[in-house]
Amino acid sequence: MKIALINHGCAKNLVDSELMLGLLAEKGHEVTLDEDEAQIVIVNTCSFIHDAEKESVQSILQLVNKGKKVIVTGCLPQKHNEDLKDAIPEIAAMVGTSNIREIVNVVDRVADEKNEEYISCVSEKPEYVYPENVERQQITMGASSYVKIADGCNYHCGYCIIPNLRGIYHSRPIENIIQEVKSLADKGVAEVVLIAQDTTSYGIDLYKKQMLPKLLEELDKIENLSWIRIMYAYPSQMTDELIETIAKCKKVVKYVDLPLQHSDKTILENMRRPAFDYEELINKIRTKIPNVAIRTAFIVGYPGETDEQFEHLYNFVKKMRFDKMGVFEYSREKNTASYSMSDQIPAKIKHERYKKLMALQQGISYDINRAYIGKTISCIVESFTDDGVVILRSEHDAPEIDGLVYVKSERPVIPGDIERVLIEKADEYDLFGKFVV
Repeated sequence: MKIALINHGCAKNLVDSELMLGLLAEKGHEVTLDEDEAQIVIVNTCSFIHDAEKESVQSILQLVNKGKKVIVTGCLPQKHNEDLKDAIPEIAAMVGTSNIREIVNVVDRVADEKNEEYISCVSEKPEYVYPENVERQQITMGASSYVKIADGCNYHCGYCIIPNLRGIYHSRPIENIIQEVKSLADKGVAEVVLIAQDTTSYGIDLYKKQMLPKLLEELDKIENLSWIRIMYAYPSQMTDELIETIAKCKKVVKYVDLPLQHSDKTILENMRRPAFDYEELINKIRTKIPNVAIRTAFIVGYPGETDEQFEHLYNFVKKMRFDKMGVFEYSREKNTASYSMSDQIPAKIKHERYKKLMALQQGISYDINRAYIGKTISCIVESFTDDGVVILRSEHDAPEIDGLVYVKSERPVIPGDIERVLIEKADEYDLFGKFVV
């Protein structure tokens, strides 16, 4: 019986999907990414915000209507469990966030023609521990690969449900991560992207101190690896040691992903986020890491956000001129501290603030990109088209969320190659150039 998998949500979810496929492949199951040719379909779901839930539910309903046996995994069953089953009774099984290793047993039971019982494998109190010694079956195999260094979260930000869905923070042993990255590099992966709910807290639970600097130093020694990228850094964990390690490690790209969420002190306190001088931190990162690009993310329309507090954020963005920036309209989620807060902001005002901040950033991004014109930069080959366009990415651009670099060339290239590109043209998000011989 063929099994397909559909993945929703973040890169951390993608790794979980690849682990499940690896467990199934180990046991000899036939796996496909084409749900039309499969009898059983696993839908790995996201439940971070309402729109993500809606997308996951639509997938489930479409598959049920096609007559597939659907196994729902990940955050949606962890959050809603029996309510989800009541809403879509055709679901064959559900597997929670910390029950990945059970996927083989669940698939076997769903595949059994004699078994028509619904199967629930959802821990009431999730505690995600990475299933080590499983060879991931990579869904996207190319220049880059995500490596999960930890999961779970010990913070309780006012808008976020992740600790309820993933449990407390668990780091992976450093030697296991090094081994996995060596294995990926041997398979031809040129860039590894380190991910967790918060990468900067890596190691504190296992080793009683921040171990991300040590991990970066060890990964920097892997010969056939080109780039190492860190995502999801936490502002109060951007220590001097970590900043200096990013600066000195040759393979660690000069790119810091630092979701700040807001700039106003009162809003940050209401969000249960670190409330200190972010401007000082940004200036320190820029001073100590030459040629660094900083990505951040902000939430507009958090309960109680006044016009003045939004203006504070607007002026902060205007002054700091971030290289990359995402903006999210506040999403009201049950079981978060902000859900029951008074002064919920109307959707129209949230959207107006979103548009205003994004328009500001678009202009900043265009100016920053135009500054690349005439410069030669190192880029990683992502793919190429039949009509001779090579699609690359600079070290200042993370896969799937940032911009691309386009080169018209007949030169044969392989995904993962690092090429030198002279930038000739730029728009708000992408760069265009030619190869330097």
